[in-house]
Amino acid sequence: MKKPETRRPRPGAAILRTALRRNLGAMAAGTALMGLYQAAETAFPIALGLIVEHTMQDRSLGRLGVSICSLAVIITTVSLSWRFGMRVLQKANTTEAHRWRVRVAACGLQPVARDVDLKSGEILTIATEDADQTADIIEVVPLLVSSLVAVVVAAVALGLADLRLGLLVIVGTVAILSVLAVMSRRIGASTREQQARVARAGAKVADLIIGLRPLHGFGGNHAAFGSYRRVSTDAKRQAITVARVNGVYAGTALALNAVLAAAVSLTAGWLAFEGRITIGELVMAVGLAQFIMEPLKLFSEMPKYVMIARASAERMALVLDAPPVTSAGGELPEPGGPLEVEGVRHGTLQGVTFTVAAGEFVAIAAYQPRSAAELASVLAVNVAPGAYEGAVRVGGRELGDLAVEAVRAHLLVNPYDGEIFAGTLRTNIDPSGSGRPVDAAVEASLLTDVVALHRDGLDHPVRDRGANLSGGQRQRLSLARALAADTEMLVLHDPTTAVDAVTEQLIARNVAKLRRGRTTLVITSSPALLDAADRVLVLDSGVITAEDTHRNLLADDDAYCRAVAR
Repeated sequence: MKKPETRRPRPGAAILRTALRRNLGAMAAGTALMGLYQAAETAFPIALGLIVEHTMQDRSLGRLGVSICSLAVIITTVSLSWRFGMRVLQKANTTEAHRWRVRVAACGLQPVARDVDLKSGEILTIATEDADQTADIIEVVPLLVSSLVAVVVAAVALGLADLRLGLLVIVGTVAILSVLAVMSRRIGASTREQQARVARAGAKVADLIIGLRPLHGFGGNHAAFGSYRRVSTDAKRQAITVARVNGVYAGTALALNAVLAAAVSLTAGWLAFEGRITIGELVMAVGLAQFIMEPLKLFSEMPKYVMIARASAERMALVLDAPPVTSAGGELPEPGGPLEVEGVRHGTLQGVTFTVAAGEFVAIAAYQPRSAAELASVLAVNVAPGAYEGAVRVGGRELGDLAVEAVRAHLLVNPYDGEIFAGTLRTNIDPSGSGRPVDAAVEASLLTDVVALHRDGLDHPVRDRGANLSGGQRQRLSLARALAADTEMLVLHDPTTAVDAVTEQLIARNVAKLRRGRTTLVITSSPALLDAADRVLVLDSGVITAEDTHRNLLADDDAYCRAVAR
């Protein structure tokens, strides 16, 4: 007999449970204080009713003074309980949001990318807005419980005056929440779609910022802006839909709460007219009917906030629960070993095989840029070892058997479009502040003119994505960072495409000199770098077709001469 499948909890629900579980103490304190606040607020109209009742029986100054003191105690309790209760809850909320932001950021910064179909702009939205909205559950639950306390206290007080009043409050509250629970599902679905569209718009903005300069260069900025306008318009329309749904929800909640308050007031008036309740009880009932609208409104809004928190948690789960592109092994590369690529087939690569011996400086002249990019991705472990045929060995160990952190420490692949971060020249070259050979890297990459140009030197501010630097300066800054890492193996992909020929010649000599005795592989079409290499491999149509020194290839291979000569 086949066992029934057990349904696994949805990742979003698991995230919310985690947030609730580790904030139980703060939530318990906040719930107690907010419950005290609601109970004290409920006690205010009850006290007024009792004061009216006793004042009509005994009109003495002493009793009036006691009444005033009682109201003062109630007001003080309301003020202090709200102040400290919200302080506890908001501190827990902020701390929890920070935890989730750090977790999402940690996933995005892991050595191995997550297998998730999201762009960087979308992940940024998840790490900010969705993290905040998920953490709101820390406040939602205590406020929900405290609102329930107010409703229960009001129902009990009214029930003591007349059972029908208490039952009216209970039945009315259940009916209101039943109607709003159905409506909150629509809010959750609409909110999820809105968050997704806003995130896509954010990702589009990030792409535009990255490619703004080249877009201006070939006149594609208008088409790009048109594309963003369409994505942004979709997000705007969905936001309007969500606002409309929220408006209907809020209006319905307010109307139902008003109907319940009116029903309690009219019923109390009728009972007082019939002589079934006293004037003091009538004052209490009318006061509670007016007061109860606030906790009922708060109580009825909670399902909406729960659905929003659930939607945000499910979006965070897209990042947090996504498996890594590749599983990290546990072995370490042998120091002093070669870099070996054997029969690699991936994309346009059709069985690439070569070896870079320890301490050797090798250049690869790739005739097709796509092949160069795919080879760099394989070496950078951006492609899972199981996603391509063949093997890549570092220090005699295959990439799939190595810990990714160990690969990153042993083998650095610097992409042609290396990111530049907001900070300073120094923090871009040595982000960890580990005291790497920054000066030597600056000199080798010829970043010295940029450093000398500014009074702050290496502490010169750099804007986000290097907006205050030229293309050549950004490229040399990225190269300096790669050289300062001083890894045993270094792979450079087109490191000098944005610099002039004279600068390129000097950089090539400097890199060869600085990396002497270290394994270096440069994927490039630069004649200067090809000439500085110990040998050159020609990558054409996905395979290595020739191998020799740059000058011998220039003399003997016409195709090579046409491809690299400038």
